[in-house]
Amino acid sequence: MPANLKKRLILALDVDERSRALDIVDRFGEHIDIYKVGLELFTAQGPSVVKDIHGRGKKVFLDLKFHDIPNTVAKAARTAARLGVFMFNVHAQAGSEAMRRARDEVVAFSLKEGSPRPLVLAVTVLTSQNEEGLKTELGVQHGLRTHVKHLASLAKQSGLDGVVASGQEVRMIKERLGDKFLIVAPGIRLSTSPPDDQKRTMSPGEALRAGADFIVLGRAVTGQTDPEKALEQICMDI
Repeated sequence: MPANLKKRLILALDVDERSRALDIVDRFGEHIDIYKVGLELFTAQGPSVVKDIHGRGKKVFLDLKFHDIPNTVAKAARTAARLGVFMFNVHAQAGSEAMRRARDEVVAFSLKEGSPRPLVLAVTVLTSQNEEGLKTELGVQHGLRTHVKHLASLAKQSGLDGVVASGQEVRMIKERLGDKFLIVAPGIRLSTSPPDDQKRTMSPGEALRAGADFIVLGRAVTGQTDPEKALEQICMDI
């Protein structure tokens, strides 16, 4: 696998057992450098699993979507920085003060400790959500793309490094906020794969060509009968 591609793929560890998570890291370590630790794994295993992944020389995307009052979000951000993760996210709907304070805490901690600063991203609209659900369930009356654009702009104004957004919105965000504003795209599926509970999906090649800086692979790889072959097909698509 090309070195530049190896640094842009993120493999989700959507399991609850430490041994299974580390088996996945060991299995794909030759091809992928960054691994996503989300709610399921972190709730089951806690910070120690992050340290285990670091011990294998790999990077962690801590995907906990911090969404709380600004003081709580700021303290959680500082804790994420102390763990040494490569990147983590907050929810843009926590508001600009929460996002700004999260970034400030991370910057202050990293300067004090002389450690690399984690990338801080904001979640815009989950890929499991669609236009109808946004309006009927969440009460957002303007369009989904408009809402994503608004939240991404708020994240940039708050000093964050980028956002987590569907591949379908990547080009729009890049055109509005510039190429240096990072985008992590989940909901990545080959055209032959079922969408599962994801409603806004895109193929890996399409997402990267649209301008995504990182793409998150989950069930499209680990949920397949032959995960190695699935990863090979994804690389061919790219």
